[in-house]
Amino acid sequence: MLFKFLKYVNPISYFNLTKNNGETIFPDWHALPKDIQKKISFDNRYNSPYSSELDASWQAVRKGYIGNAKTIKFDNKKIPTIDEYHFIRKYFSKIWVFYTLIIRILTLKNPFKEISSFYKTRRIKKEDTLKNLITYEDWNNFNSTLINEKPFVSIIIPTLNRYRYLKKALKDLEKQTYSNFEVIIVDQSDDFSNEFYTNFKLDIKLYYQKEKALWKARNFAIKNSNGEYIALFEDDVSVKKKWLENHLKCIDFFNVDISTGVFFPENSTIPKHSNFFFVSKQFATGNALLRKNVFKTTGLFDRQFEKQRMGDGEFGLRAYLHNFKSVNNPLAYCIDLKAPDGGLRVFGSWDAFRNKKILSPKPMPSVVYLYRKYYGKKITIYGLIKQVPPSLVSYKFKRNKKMLILGFIISFLIFPVVLYRVLKSWNLASKKLKQGDLIEKYI
Repeated sequence: MLFKFLKYVNPISYFNLTKNNGETIFPDWHALPKDIQKKISFDNRYNSPYSSELDASWQAVRKGYIGNAKTIKFDNKKIPTIDEYHFIRKYFSKIWVFYTLIIRILTLKNPFKEISSFYKTRRIKKEDTLKNLITYEDWNNFNSTLINEKPFVSIIIPTLNRYRYLKKALKDLEKQTYSNFEVIIVDQSDDFSNEFYTNFKLDIKLYYQKEKALWKARNFAIKNSNGEYIALFEDDVSVKKKWLENHLKCIDFFNVDISTGVFFPENSTIPKHSNFFFVSKQFATGNALLRKNVFKTTGLFDRQFEKQRMGDGEFGLRAYLHNFKSVNNPLAYCIDLKAPDGGLRVFGSWDAFRNKKILSPKPMPSVVYLYRKYYGKKITIYGLIKQVPPSLVSYKFKRNKKMLILGFIISFLIFPVVLYRVLKSWNLASKKLKQGDLIEKYI
């Protein structure tokens, strides 16, 4: 982990883990090209020069550095406590700085040292890492060899009771500027209609799946695909005509394995924090393109997540650990039409932490399974402490600081109920871990 206090404020992140080959995502400050170093404000206010270099590395990733510079290794080199507070004050909201102080004291760290470091860093202001971003000026003039070679792409769409929305999605695919693709649809609709698909000017391979299972559907489609590249798509989104072309161009331009597109709701715009190229810290199966060999190395989707949540997040983490690089691609965006019904989420929950039943496991057991499998018990606990209380308020208040505080207050007031739900999820996750993953190899 880059700075140790990240385990409190951002515990569940791909980038906190070392890849299987021993590397990290964070570039060595000294190995960065000079033009990239100029984009970074090197902070000499840290007590340790080593902390200043780690800060610069963090900035490079946050500002969009996508390159092959030598990366740093996570080691046990001591970072002064005051530097840890400096770092989180600089990049996280004040509420999380107070939160960290409380956690540190409750876990029996030296309270005098903690309070002193907290106080001495009080003048460190939060900085916006979205200023002075790293840009890629050659993109517009880049003539993609990959696109000129016209590799075959398989676009995969699982669908359930959403013909009205699926029609719009397929019409958008008809208009794509890149045309060498097939569309593999795994339809699980109650009113399955073969005739629905006859009027589209697309190379459609249609399969009916009686069992309503998302990851089974995607795995089946991948195994029956002919493409060198796999595009993962949804049945209730809208895309522009260069969607597929921009995904392919991204993979070629950055010489990476995965291009992850951006989602945003209808009648809105791309969020500022997603509107530039950067090494992606998440993976969503509704909008992504990847080389097929990624599946050959990592395996298919883990069916332990069937009818639950975060199966795509687990796959993305697995790909990261296998050293496959993924780039956030704002030019291959999807407009999320947010169908009010249908879709495979109706068999689970739309949100992994906001279950509808008051005594149901919280979060979904698949979430705890994912956390414990890759991060261990201690970090999982930190992750749950950070994420469960805010989930007690409505999703629409997710970024509201006052409501965030309210979530922690509610958690304290109904602690026995919250603890019961978390332990219920923990125990169900234990059963999953004991059973082991359900990842089928792709040959």
